[in-house]
Amino acid sequence: MIKFMDLHKINEAYREEINEAIKKVLDSGWYLLGEEYDKFCAEFAFFCGAKYAVGVANGLDALKLIIKAYGFSGQDEIIVPANTFIASMLAVSENGAVSVLVEPNIRSYNIDVDLIEKSISPKTKAIMPVHLYGQADRMDKILSLAEKYNLKVIEDCAQAHGAVYKGKKVGNLADAAGFSFYPGKNLGSLGDGGAVVTNDKALFEKVKSLANYGSANKYEFIYKGINSRLSDIQAAVLRVKLRHLEEDNLRRFEIAKYYRNNIKNPFIVLPEVLDGDTVCSAPQEKIDEKEKAHVWYLFVVRTKNREKFQKYLSDNGIQTLIHYPIAPHKQLAYKEWNNLALPITEQIHKEVLSIPCNPSLQDFEVEKITQTINRYDESRDVL
Repeated sequence: MIKFMDLHKINEAYREEINEAIKKVLDSGWYLLGEEYDKFCAEFAFFCGAKYAVGVANGLDALKLIIKAYGFSGQDEIIVPANTFIASMLAVSENGAVSVLVEPNIRSYNIDVDLIEKSISPKTKAIMPVHLYGQADRMDKILSLAEKYNLKVIEDCAQAHGAVYKGKKVGNLADAAGFSFYPGKNLGSLGDGGAVVTNDKALFEKVKSLANYGSANKYEFIYKGINSRLSDIQAAVLRVKLRHLEEDNLRRFEIAKYYRNNIKNPFIVLPEVLDGDTVCSAPQEKIDEKEKAHVWYLFVVRTKNREKFQKYLSDNGIQTLIHYPIAPHKQLAYKEWNNLALPITEQIHKEVLSIPCNPSLQDFEVEKITQTINRYDESRDVL
């Protein structure tokens, strides 16, 4: 079976470096807000092209803390893509604010920027674009709307470590950004982890305090904060993997490019790169212009008969996953949205299937996946 993602294999490539990094933390006797934490925050901010980063417990907390630091609550509205992982909405509702859902662009799966303006109201305080599956959103239009209506822009970068939009990396495109370091991400820790990235010093200081119980100095509390801190062991691991992130993203690139050039099946809709709107951070000389747009956290295809297609791939030794089977507005957690009509979002959630696309894949596995998909015939059983 070709695994969707073999985390053991991915991390095995860096075992020696990771072991040394963990040993250094153990030997130091300092496990929270220590030297490795400080170094990772500085290095990750630099990687994003930003001034500041705060390491936190997970990606959801990163978004929650940004919203909390801005003080959005009550009837304040934040525009969020309808097609995203539920964490984007949870960050808003956890602060008592209101998510306003906007349909995606069926080509990119990201928020349809041409639909945002009609959802802006006097209660709107921010727009939260999600760089879904690894493709940076069309930020110029979003930032222009934010300036026009005096709104904050909060990037959800949980799936897009290293993606670049018009020469700038995600995390450095707006007022603030939240990242996740869940183990399966392009930059994944060995547990949960996240970060807030910003160029705003005041926001940085407030988020840093809020994440540490609201404390600026030990036992002095200026905010009603939470406990959300990235451990030094995870920071040390992330420092190791950050050094290899561009190389790993390039491998994802190569796999995605092979798929897009060689999967030719009329029953399968391949993901598109919005050429001219986004670029990616892999070394330019190693890829052609049209491919420079995506860090491919997920390679998501669509098909009308997803369950049949998924079973076919499984029967042929290929593991796949569905990201995500139920749209957020159809979840019981948000019963107030269950009657919303969001047809594009609903279509996407019924049809998408993620096939393997990660640095641990071998060329022969990529070729097998491609050949197997090309043999698929929706009208009959093909083994």
